[in-house]
Amino acid sequence: MSTADRLTDALYGLGWSTVKRLPEPAAVRLGRTIADLAWKQRGKGVLRLESNYARVVPGATAERLAELSRAGMRSYLRYWMESFRLPAWSAERVRAGFEPKDLHHLTDGLASGRGVVLALPHLANWDLAGAWVTTALETPFTTVAERLRPETLYDRFVAYREGLGMEVLPHSGGSAFGTLARRLRDGGLVCLVADRDLSASGVEVDFFGDRARMPAGPALLAQQTGALLLPVTLWYDDSPVMKGRVHPPIEVPRSGTRTEKTSVMTQALADAFATGIADHPEDWHMLQRLWLADLDPGKGPA
Repeated sequence: MSTADRLTDALYGLGWSTVKRLPEPAAVRLGRTIADLAWKQRGKGVLRLESNYARVVPGATAERLAELSRAGMRSYLRYWMESFRLPAWSAERVRAGFEPKDLHHLTDGLASGRGVVLALPHLANWDLAGAWVTTALETPFTTVAERLRPETLYDRFVAYREGLGMEVLPHSGGSAFGTLARRLRDGGLVCLVADRDLSASGVEVDFFGDRARMPAGPALLAQQTGALLLPVTLWYDDSPVMKGRVHPPIEVPRSGTRTEKTSVMTQALADAFATGIADHPEDWHMLQRLWLADLDPGKGPA
């Protein structure tokens, strides 16, 4: 393990061991302080965040983008402070920490026995939403996690999410899709973060006026298993309680090839994500390149 990898693993370990012991007001202040320091440094992540916000909020001035990126970094650090503290939260604190709208789409889907795929973008705190599902709804679910470097850091994330009641599968290795499909055929719940896919199997979509690539998995799972595909968007407000919305099901088209159906469904997913991101851009934690024109500048905008 390299020195950088050991340092990364140690910093995350420090977060989970130390931040979770802080009183909540102290953790909030710490997160905001770190966010403001990072924002003032104008590093690559902050600049990329502003570049992404420029697509979400067309016509925004440089001052407006700076305001958004500062709010975005504060939202991002709120996510981390909450995530470090979640293992120490009581069941009552988890249940009180999230208020979803239109939850009937999820509960009715689970009651039908069809299985449900929840697909989310990188908005607010998807780990808190997951902990709320396992705690308030007493419903376990399966998700996937990208393998991280170093391996010890990946193990930390898996242990953290399994401690919140999630079944976590590695994204690599090729067996995740089959396991997810089996869970859905048994009437289970699958939750996937699905607004960024850099693999060759990703589906191209129109997203805020240009082309991006999103994973095909949610649409393919719904087609193959008959499960409901439900987009979910999350956001913060000025309260300690995260808000969210379960969007109506994305139906499988009646005609077309599997590829054509997947394209239509993934575009509908992207449209639902765009609605939530446009309403709360500062809570979209996309500090990486997403649009194809940014990944390959030679292509230029669509």
